[in-house]
Amino acid sequence: MSIAKSYSAQLIGLQSEIVTIEVDISHGLHAFSVVGLGDRAVEESKDRIAAAIKNTGYTSPKQKNQKVVISLAPADVRKEGPSFDLAMALTYLKATSDIDFNSDKKIFLGELSLEGKVRRVSGLLLIVCQARAHGFTEAFVPYENASEVSLAQGIDIYVVSSLKEVIAHVTGTKKCEPLPALTSIPIPEPPPAINVSLIRGNETAKRGLEIAAAGAHNVIMCGPPGTGKTMLAQSFSSILPPLSYEQSVEVTGIHSAARVLKEGMLVYPPFRAPHHTASYPSIVGGGGFPKPGEITLAHRGVLFLDEFPEFSREVIEALRQPLEERKITISRARGVVTFPAQCILIASMNPCPCGKGKDNGCTCVPHTLEIYNRKMSGPIMDRLDVWLNVHKIDYEKLAQKRSVAETSADVRKRVMAARMRQSTRFKFHKIAKCYNGEMSAGDIEICIQMSDGARSLLTSCAKKFELSGRAFHRVIKVAQTIADLGEKEVIQEEHILEALQYRQKSS
Repeated sequence: MSIAKSYSAQLIGLQSEIVTIEVDISHGLHAFSVVGLGDRAVEESKDRIAAAIKNTGYTSPKQKNQKVVISLAPADVRKEGPSFDLAMALTYLKATSDIDFNSDKKIFLGELSLEGKVRRVSGLLLIVCQARAHGFTEAFVPYENASEVSLAQGIDIYVVSSLKEVIAHVTGTKKCEPLPALTSIPIPEPPPAINVSLIRGNETAKRGLEIAAAGAHNVIMCGPPGTGKTMLAQSFSSILPPLSYEQSVEVTGIHSAARVLKEGMLVYPPFRAPHHTASYPSIVGGGGFPKPGEITLAHRGVLFLDEFPEFSREVIEALRQPLEERKITISRARGVVTFPAQCILIASMNPCPCGKGKDNGCTCVPHTLEIYNRKMSGPIMDRLDVWLNVHKIDYEKLAQKRSVAETSADVRKRVMAARMRQSTRFKFHKIAKCYNGEMSAGDIEICIQMSDGARSLLTSCAKKFELSGRAFHRVIKVAQTIADLGEKEVIQEEHILEALQYRQKSS
């Protein structure tokens, strides 16, 4: 009897952890154990690989009088999921001398069915992308993950459908062709979304959303029920440009790791809209084995929080760090994991619990109104760049026959042009940022050009409105985005005035 080993991997947070599979077979009464701190799915793999080996044409390990020990190293790291099945089955067959192959620099990932088929598993894109840094040159993955892993570069990827197919390749009986790597991604038609041309009125709100899209600024919309806040938010994704190749790899990998990737790759920015009853871990991420939350699933896209004050205060306050730092760090007893959270927050709210507002016959008692407003603390509101007041639309305007209006494609062109100006500016100053909304105070000093009149106006208005230091800088960032949309490099007074109007809340 002998010992054999091969390699697999799992994700811890969004980082790949290489797992060495070792199989030792010795004489004795039948015993079959898997060690290495595995969860229930890993423990149950004994039955899956035994049946898969038998149905592939080899003798099942449960039909022999032998002691089989499968070790998943490192032993102090918890293993979860069925992605080790393929590597465990191959290593067992190598240990029994049923097959012989060189397992160096090869990584095997996939769940096995009882008949020996290789099934889809989650998180493969990030694992395969990071495998090259660990010295691997070949990766064997399920056929169902082909579209996802085709984004990886620098490693030969073999998509397989069965254990028999893998054995034929590694033993040289029938070689498989590696999957062609994509160096660019085809841009399909945008997913269905509400076109801005369908939205009547609220031109100021539409203009504010265009500014937010161009500079990646956080937005809150306030207005009575039925005025179109949700419709405006849903139309927001239609004016966002598609993701770049690098961004698509990043976002697709995150969604795969979180087990929410349906199929293929993500080409357009994600739009996440959790219900206001969502729990704290579901929004920020967490769990015993930390998983990304909604704010990370919205990375490079949009997080829409409808009925913002109805979310628990714990959830609202937890948004402070990610809105500022564009990442979120989750600390648990088993370790610390940092997830990216570079998303645009769009929140919506009513002016008061009854929804009417002070100028429209509000029936809320002062105590109820105070509780409603206190759910949103000053620090959170300070981190929102654009405040949009959404007003009720005249019935006459709603009843009018729809005329030719500006479409989402028209707005998207202006957004892409403004983002290109920002990218050029940051590259010139050698700053690792993408959008104006991400600039720090130091970046503002280096990148921003402002006329003397605009600077004087901003200073006087900041004193009048008692802006905090953070709000002061956010006005500058919004003003720069307005200038970029107007194809201006220097911030003028009109840019400051428009930026300031987006920090005013109506009654």
